[in-house]
Amino acid sequence: MSRTLSAVVRALALSDEVEAALCNGAARRLDVDLIVAAGDLPFDYLSEVSDHVDRPGVLVPGNHDPDLSGYSQRAGLWMRAGLPCRWPGPAGFDDADGRVVDVAGVRFAGLGGSVRYREGPNQWTQEQQARRARKLVRAARRATRRDGRPVDVLLTHAPPRHCGDREDGPHHGFECLHAVVAALRPRLLVHGHIHPYGQSVPDRFLGDTRVVNVVGRRVLEL
Repeated sequence: MSRTLSAVVRALALSDEVEAALCNGAARRLDVDLIVAAGDLPFDYLSEVSDHVDRPGVLVPGNHDPDLSGYSQRAGLWMRAGLPCRWPGPAGFDDADGRVVDVAGVRFAGLGGSVRYREGPNQWTQEQQARRARKLVRAARRATRRDGRPVDVLLTHAPPRHCGDREDGPHHGFECLHAVVAALRPRLLVHGHIHPYGQSVPDRFLGDTRVVNVVGRRVLEL
């Protein structure tokens, strides 16, 4: 199966920390093709950055984000419980949580949220996220059988367990992401949730998949 893209796609990847400069002209100068948001950012901030660069976006929610579950798009309209509605997420963004979406020529599979450590949306036990992961893998395989295109990017909020996570409970990664990477073999796994606090964060690898922490912002070439 070919993974060749017609051109290099530049993505502005964001997570967890607001960078005010992006709303003051810096975003326009980055010359990107899409925005990738890995969670825990104000939706109005994401909408403003999208307006500045005039490019589409894709997101998964973080553990501090509102609940976006139950919404879907049909013929350009957002629906919930079979009725048209207003999507509470940022304008111009597709929600990849538990889904396979194509944005700017790049195929994303997404799993948002963190390990459950208190009550609230977008938090999952290891077992719950593993069930969601299995459904995502099945959806990705169906999409690939349909058009021959594999998943390019696995977009998550939390990282895989023992691959850039931490040992305090709220910052454990998800064990099931190892199996998702093995099944889908994406070029990149993009995540947030783990704040570097000024330290350099090296990219990691699971097989041939590069695991990238994008807390704050990074520009990635796909």
